Amino acid sequence: MATRFDPFQEMDRVLAQVLASDRASATMPMDLYRDGDHYVLHVDLPGADPGTIDVSVDDRTLTIRAQRSPRTEHDVQWLAKERPVGTYARQLTVGRGLALDQISATYTDGVLTLTVPVAEEAKPRRVEIQHGTPATSIAASTSAG
Repeated sequence: MATRFDPFQEMDRVLAQVLASDRASATMPMDLYRDGDHYVLHVDLPGADPGTIDVSVDDRTLTIRAQRSPRTEHDVQWLAKERPVGTYARQLTVGRGLALDQISATYTDGVLTLTVPVAEEAKPRRVEIQHGTPATSIAASTSAG
């Protein structure tokens, strides 16, 4: 049985694989939500070596980095190689009102979870109202006497 070989179709397939791999390695999917007085960030880092994960804060920029090393099997013929390798990096600019010095981080089942507390000064609070004589009437009665 004869098969037809189309070199352009094969080149298109290989190019699509390479471009998809580059896009996938450049992305770091995440979920972000607020839970009471904390923000919680879940970042997918499947296959990342836990020792390479780095979270840093510089001013108002939160940076997350991780490394996925290539597989080192020798003398194999790859049939598909779609899992991206290399360094993942993502930067987020965060607003004021977060306690960035109190971030906690865990890495479980390929998911990095950061918990960022809201700073005390940014939390909503009630202002207590003092009941008594208005200040203007006190000043007027003191100057009259």
